[in-house]
Parts: sequence; structure tokens; C-alpha cells
Amino acid sequence: MRMMHTEIHRIERIGWLRAAVLGANDGIISTASLILGVASADKSGGGAILAGVAGLVAGAMSMAAGEYVSVSSQADTEHADIARETQELASDPEHETEELAQIYAARGVEPRLARQVAMQLMAKDALAAHSHDELAISDATTARPLQAAMASATTFTAGAAAPLILTVISPPNVLLPVVATGSLLFLALLGMIGAKAGGAGMLRPTIRVMFWGALAMALTTGIGALFGNVV
Repeated sequence: MRMMHTEIHRIERIGWLRAAVLGANDGIISTASLILGVASADKSGGGAILAGVAGLVAGAMSMAAGEYVSVSSQADTEHADIARETQELASDPEHETEELAQIYAARGVEPRLARQVAMQLMAKDALAAHSHDELAISDATTARPLQAAMASATTFTAGAAAPLILTVISPPNVLLPVVATGSLLFLALLGMIGAKAGGAGMLRPTIRVMFWGALAMALTTGIGALFGNVV
């Protein structure tokens, strides 16, 4: 008896994974950068904690709103395309069958067979066939605004909490190196988790996220120190 071959594909994760990684990454980088910028200007550490809390709340709401609006626009476009395709299927099904057959033929299917496949798929679920093969819209990749917004806000909060906790527990005299080093380690961990969840190699994503995080933190620390000395 032949055993069924099961393949694992990670494309189904692309929607929430993108939003989750973006949210956590932004939470760590923006909050750590904000804390370091304020701490480098105000050595007491009190202002850094307040800035970190404000950055966490504002950032989480901004991420949720931005992601919801962005993905909603994508969803609106998908719905408009599907509505247009539904109308075309109702008004000219023969042309739509030929259009689907040409898509399969362009992929290498023999023209007669391509038309037979198109006719069979049209008979089963014409809209699903055209949505998937003509519009490239499927259940795995369709836009889900609320899911993306919740994922971004939640993961931003989780990411921002990491440097904020380091700020709370660090003595003022070592706050800068502790928050900077700890945040970079958190970014490295995030890069590895995101790569693992997406089935990609770990080295490049980890280096990439650490580089941009270090650059952002270095710039804000330098600006904070400069303006702190001036003021």
C-alpha cells in the first residue's frame, strides 16, 4: 500500500508572518532607539523610561492602524477584481473559458488539453478557477486586515517591551550599553525565529535585522548626545 506523500508549504503563513515580524522588529528598534536617544541626553534614566512607555503605546496603535488601512486597501482591490470577474463570467463565459485555457497553455499544457482542463474547472467553480489562476488570489494569500492589524499591534508591544524592561532594571550608569546590547540580541533572536518560521536560512535575515537595528540605535544615540550637550 502506497503511503500518501505530504508536503509542507509555508506560503500560508505569509500574511501573519510578515505582519508579526514587522511588528516585533519595529517594536524593538523604535523603542530601543527612542530610549537610547533620550538616555544619552538625560543621564538620570527617568526620562528614558517615560519615553519608552510612550513609544510602546503610540507605536502599537500606529502599527495596528497602519497595517489595517494598508491591508484593507489590498482587500478592497481584491474584492473589486473578483466582482469584475464575476460579471465577466456571467456575461461571456465562453471568452472566460478561452482565457483560462490560454493561461494553462502558456504554462506548457497542450492547447486541446488546456481547454479541457479549463472547461472542467469552469464547470466545478468558475470563479475560484479564475481567482486563483488569472487574478492570483487564493485563501493562502488573500488580504486579512484585522488579522494583520492585531498581529502587528501585539508583536510590536512584545518587541517594545524587551528594551523597556531592560531600561527599568538597568542602573543609569550602564543603561546605554545594556539596552543597546540586549536589543541587538533580541533582534538576532527575532531574525532567527522569523527565518525558521518561514523556512529560510537564518544567517542573512539575522545579520540584516541586526545591521539596521544597530544603525538606528547609533544614530538616535548620537543625536541625543549632541542635543543633550547643546541644551
